[in-house]
Amino acid sequence: MAVYFKIHKHPKETVIAVCDDDIVGRTFRSDGMKLFVSEAFYGGELIGEEEFRSRLDTFTIVNLAGNRVVGIAIEEGVVNPENVLVIGGVKHAQAVIL
Repeated sequence: MAVYFKIHKHPKETVIAVCDDDIVGRTFRSDGMKLFVSEAFYGGELIGEEEFRSRLDTFTIVNLAGNRVVGIAIEEGVVNPENVLVIGGVKHAQAVIL
């Protein structure tokens, strides 16, 4: 499994955007919500699952799109499954790591 991993640096925070490799560039909709998995935002470096796991807790804010990446974040204790949105069958989650 590969995922797209991109770092966005801001003056006080570092945000990572990660998505499943097969959904970048796609749009999902349901219940009045829309998730556009923008290549500009998510389309960074392609990395493997273990590399993603090792990087996950090194950032202050995570933005995740895709059933696999959100599942990994849940397994690693970064995302609470009760706070996951499902839009058009695709999981989306954001988390702030304190």
